[in-house]
Amino acid sequence: MMAITLKKRVIEEPQAITQLLSNPRFSIIWLVIRVWLGWQWIEASSHKIGNPAWVQTGEALKGFWTSAVAIPEGGRPAIAFDWYRSFLQGLLDAQAYTWFAKLVAYGELIIGIALILGMFVGIAAFFSGFMNWNFMMAGSASINPLLFVAAVTLILAWKTAGYLGADFFLLPAIGTPWSRNKFVEEERVVTSPALEPAGD
Repeated sequence: MMAITLKKRVIEEPQAITQLLSNPRFSIIWLVIRVWLGWQWIEASSHKIGNPAWVQTGEALKGFWTSAVAIPEGGRPAIAFDWYRSFLQGLLDAQAYTWFAKLVAYGELIIGIALILGMFVGIAAFFSGFMNWNFMMAGSASINPLLFVAAVTLILAWKTAGYLGADFFLLPAIGTPWSRNKFVEEERVVTSPALEPAGD
């Protein structure tokens, strides 16, 4: 029987990047970034949770959306993409701000707590970046670009970003959806009778 070896091409990442994102020795860097980012979200939520216009009527979010979708007679509108303006206008028409404002206020708090505790950092950072993205799409820059970059770096470093936190215990205990299948092969041998030399 003849055996042939099939090899899979792997494009390697720079070693420095791999170490930075995967080596627990660098988790102190991610600790500083995630605690800073988490504190930004907790501080932002504290101004909303104590405000009835956010957690009761939703009028604060309504005002934000209304100004975002407005098209001025002169100058540029706050929203650059028509599809996103239509999306916000649909939420306004449906009066979704009455419940969406609560989601924003308490969502910011939950994200902040999760980041500071180092709990499911990759997921918390994803929702952090998603909220920043929406604020930017609605025309609110402020510090959102910087927060978005911080969130993206934490997503990339999800394996070690919570190493000095709750993820040290959570990730080994719960695992990840793909950890059950650990058969990652760089090389495998395929044998087929059709490949046998004549006369064997």
